[in-house]
Amino acid sequence: MRLLTKCPDCSIALELSIADADRRKRCPRCGKLFRLPDTDALHKALTLLQSAQCDVYVDEKGNVFG
Repeated sequence: MRLLTKCPDCSIALELSIADADRRKRCPRCGKLFRLPDTDALHKALTLLQSAQCDVYVDEKGNVFG
């Protein structure tokens, strides 16, 4: 499964592994360091998405969509 997010500074779309949840990542374009939410915060969305078999989207504020 993958996480789709945007850099909170330059808004570049990033595709990350689910293993990147609850970690800080550095944007490859602007270098801004930002934190992704942990899997507990994603649990509800992940349960829904596993049954729907689609991706998770996390915005720059940590809101989860999917």
